[in-house]
Amino acid sequence: MSLFKSASTVSLFTLASRVTGLIRDLLMASVFGVSALTDAFNVAFRIPNLFRRIFGEGAFSQAFVPVLAATRTERGDDAARLLVDQVATLLTWILVLFCVAGVVAAPIMVWAMASGLRQTPQGFDAAVLMTRWMFPYIGFMSLVALAGGVLNTWRKFAVPAASPVLLNLALILSIVLGAPWFRRLGIEPIYAQCVGVMVGGVLQLALQLPALRRIGMLPRIGTPLAGIRRAWKDPETRKVGKLMVPALIGVSVWQLSLVINTQIASHLAPGSVTWLSYADRLMEFPTAMLGVALGVVLMPQLSAARAAKDDARYSSMIDWGLRLVVMLAVPCSVALLVFSTPLVAVLFHNGAFSSEDVRRTSIALAYYGVGLTGLVAIKILAPGYFARHDMRTPMLIAIAVLILTQALNLLLVPVLQHAALTLTLGLGGILNAGWLLIGLLRRKSYVPEPGWIRFLLQVAAGAVALGALLAWGSAHFDWVGLRADRLVRVGLLAGLIAAAGLLYFAVLALTGVKLRSMVRR
Repeated sequence: MSLFKSASTVSLFTLASRVTGLIRDLLMASVFGVSALTDAFNVAFRIPNLFRRIFGEGAFSQAFVPVLAATRTERGDDAARLLVDQVATLLTWILVLFCVAGVVAAPIMVWAMASGLRQTPQGFDAAVLMTRWMFPYIGFMSLVALAGGVLNTWRKFAVPAASPVLLNLALILSIVLGAPWFRRLGIEPIYAQCVGVMVGGVLQLALQLPALRRIGMLPRIGTPLAGIRRAWKDPETRKVGKLMVPALIGVSVWQLSLVINTQIASHLAPGSVTWLSYADRLMEFPTAMLGVALGVVLMPQLSAARAAKDDARYSSMIDWGLRLVVMLAVPCSVALLVFSTPLVAVLFHNGAFSSEDVRRTSIALAYYGVGLTGLVAIKILAPGYFARHDMRTPMLIAIAVLILTQALNLLLVPVLQHAALTLTLGLGGILNAGWLLIGLLRRKSYVPEPGWIRFLLQVAAGAVALGALLAWGSAHFDWVGLRADRLVRVGLLAGLIAAAGLLYFAVLALTGVKLRSMVRR
């Protein structure tokens, strides 16, 4: 399967995940609105997700996948199978202990992430209880990350990419069926979401197991004491552990930035955490479909190219990934900047979600557009370092960017309130991506192929045309006032987005971009 087909497969399932996630958020906004309890749920859900991104698909995947790909390339499938068994044993028992500790320490974690929830009587206590219900989710998802790393190394991308859909379906059912049942029992309906999270975690892990069995890589988990001792004696397992230390710091720095932002938002107007959460949801469409999809596909291939000492292929894959990022992320950035109000109004302005909620969420989403291209490019550039087993450089860059973004928060939050938090994250993404790119260029690990200046001008021309059309559409129609005419509003949104997309690619074609040849690369 070609890189483009692999990335397309991941993007397609990621789109399904984001669409079902959006449906989930639409239902949540309509049923629960924006309140202290929705803030509490969003904080509680962020806590296991925070650790999942650190230990699961973050630092663990960054350390495990390059070592697994190199082991398979250099020593074959049997050695790779042994590595999977050893790592799975170590990870499983660490997760058991960590989940128990997390349930006990829930009040401390909620206070550290969002002490401002104490502004309302229910907020803080509800967040603690929800965290205790949902914290074991990290155990399931970290094992899902292990399974996904193995399947992606074997170029089996569909199952790992499809599994997040199950979480969203579980949460949708928890709103449609669970919330009314909880209400009849006299329990706050939003607690049904916690049950949905746990059911979704179990289903995602269950989906991976048959796929692992088909490729003969279903891990054999050892006993707690003997299994851990045997696993740690394996040099490749220790290598994963050593690589995880700088990767853990690097990923933790980014997640720490989100924690600080959530803490700041919890001290702003009630609802700020929820407005940011809905803006995050829409921003995740392009970052996941472009950045995550390409990063998932490129990581094992870059690692294999480095293990085979094929520097030309390694550089060419990075070049191809960056061109796709520029071609697809730049128009998305422009769209968020000029078309955020129509997007938020059409998707969320129903039920208990008010016109003021639309305005606040739209501002946060628009500021994400400033740095979207940088945030996506990181997903291509960072694997270029991880494939070389260099976790230290991205870590140091992430620390420097964290310091700079939080300094910007001190200046901008008093002026822009919650929206400043998305603006500084975007600016940090641009800085981080630029720094990573300069590092690869200086090492000559990445040598850009000819035609970049012309290509950037072509993309800029298309983005200007797309932005002009969307800006006109945003200003010409009363998107909030059309709330009663849902079909009209949806039709206008779909028509404008489709027209803008066609216009963008038409301009690219007219200026000489050969889309088919880019795909074939």
